[in-house]
Amino acid sequence: MTNSGSTTRLAFYKQIFRIKKPVLNGKKRRLKEANTIYDLRILARQRTPKSAFDYTDGGADAELSLQRNRQAYEDIEFRPRVLRDVTNANLETQMLGKLSKLPLGIAPTGFTRMMHTAGEEAGSQAAAARGIPFALSTMGTTSIEEVARLAPNGRNWFQLYIWKDRDRSTQLINRAKAAGFDTLIVTVDAQVAGNRLRDVRNGLTVPPTLTAKSLADAIPRVNWWWDLLTKEPLEFASLLSWQGTVADLMNTMFDPSVTFKDFEWLRNEWDGKLVIKGVQTVEDARLSVDAGADAVILSNHGGRQLDRAPAPLHLIQETVREIGKDAEVHVDSGIMHGADVITAIALGAKFTWVGRAYLYGLMAGGRDGVERTLDILESQMQRTMKLIGVNSLEELTPDVIKFINKN
Repeated sequence: MTNSGSTTRLAFYKQIFRIKKPVLNGKKRRLKEANTIYDLRILARQRTPKSAFDYTDGGADAELSLQRNRQAYEDIEFRPRVLRDVTNANLETQMLGKLSKLPLGIAPTGFTRMMHTAGEEAGSQAAAARGIPFALSTMGTTSIEEVARLAPNGRNWFQLYIWKDRDRSTQLINRAKAAGFDTLIVTVDAQVAGNRLRDVRNGLTVPPTLTAKSLADAIPRVNWWWDLLTKEPLEFASLLSWQGTVADLMNTMFDPSVTFKDFEWLRNEWDGKLVIKGVQTVEDARLSVDAGADAVILSNHGGRQLDRAPAPLHLIQETVREIGKDAEVHVDSGIMHGADVITAIALGAKFTWVGRAYLYGLMAGGRDGVERTLDILESQMQRTMKLIGVNSLEELTPDVIKFINKN
């Protein structure tokens, strides 16, 4: 074989066989190889002690609501239209008077720094960079003022549990107002703590109690326990110090006597947008709007409160028919794929919120993991829209959805 022939053949082989450059940074390599939220969940489980992982992953009692939330999304079939120009599928939406780059936000989550020391810093900054809202929980582990400092250009919301001590609730509302938070979410499905059996069996306390069992589980997760021991103490940022379980805290601090009449007081205290989260019937959606809500979030707390609660996805259409002209309908609980978001929007929801999916990314890789969560969901949303045959969220209608197992 001539030298020229060998050179030509070598060039040919170089074209068809390309050596993939190794990614030397372990975290970046793991996150890059995660193609679904469930891949991130696997990473999260590997890198986080059982008690912290289960706090995120688990539900109440037999976890039927947790399972049914997912089943609701899996029991849909798309009706795609073909031969449509979908070159420029657009995911932007106007939500409560402002532009959101995606039709989803980061939902309020409690004790977030237990999952990863980056906590709300990672969530708020990733949301701000992506142009979507971030909601800080009353039970968050970063203060209202610190989130405002970390994400000064973000659309920051505050989630409130109404306390037995109304003065403390008012103080939190005023702090959120002073920090420039533009929307208040009031969660109403936590009259008492749900029976989260994984937390009971793990003996989860606030802050975590390092028993011999939990310490043995934490030791292989070197980064997690090192952060726990060397970073600032893990505590609720908006509450007094607490040394018991999360359930005991909720049962002690939160007011089970709250009714819709109390929202007259709340509406007077808060002059921004007001959202009621935890609505699970059409009747309560109407009462929420009549009490002054600008939006309701159909939610069963991710299956963490009442087991056998209705799957929020199944409530969207009738709720929109009842209040859609008066207020926005949002939805959370069970969203683990971009196609789930598209499904909810097609059925009439204006917006969606993710909690577990965000926390899986956080546990898997801090802020980089949260960014990966949003990358995955955005890519899945874009792909689903194009394959359905629509260019904008406004083009999504119930006609593209068929429930295959709904009674």
